[in-house]
Amino acid sequence: MAIFEVIAREGLRLVKVILQNETVKTESGALYYMRGNITMQSKAPSAGGLLKSLATGENIFRPTYTGTGELYLEPSLSGFHIMELNGTEWILDSGAYWASDGSVEVGVERNKLVAGLVGGEGLFQTKVKGRGKVVMVAQGPVEEVHLQNDRLVVDGNFAIARTSTLNYRVEKATKSIFGSMTSGEFLVNTFEGTGTVLLAPVPYWGVMLLRQITAAIPNNSGSK
Repeated sequence: MAIFEVIAREGLRLVKVILQNETVKTESGALYYMRGNITMQSKAPSAGGLLKSLATGENIFRPTYTGTGELYLEPSLSGFHIMELNGTEWILDSGAYWASDGSVEVGVERNKLVAGLVGGEGLFQTKVKGRGKVVMVAQGPVEEVHLQNDRLVVDGNFAIARTSTLNYRVEKATKSIFGSMTSGEFLVNTFEGTGTVLLAPVPYWGVMLLRQITAAIPNNSGSK
């Protein structure tokens, strides 16, 4: 299988992939540069795949790279987390998928309507399964939370992935609507059962700084 490595330089992070007559798949637009005898392919989807992509909002094109050499993916202020799949199935947060071994199957998971609309995860998320490595985008260092017939409540969207064995839903922070509103935590994401959740609760300083700068920029959209 291909070798994936996260490189940190000048406050940015990028993913380096070493191929030895192997194949990897990436998110569309992830390529930065490559060297060696590597061939890129981006096949048009079938009619059924096209209709599915239009209905789910999933990216239609995920290029593959085959051969021997080095592949470098676009740098980011955010970080990247490399996960090893051993026949397991994971549901990734919207926008978290970045790259994977060619042996990993990449599909779509449909959330319940309410969870998708108000939980921040969207109606459809990326599903990965099989054997091989998967690279995910993460706003900061990743923590693993293992649940054994347990319950995890998360405020915000810093849960980047979960095993498909867990039940996911969005619910009020307290039993009453008034209590949820006055607590400052109206809706929360809840994971129940046995499995693992990957969290990135603390963003890298560059991500935090960018958010503060963006929030400080005046919104003049309503001015003439």
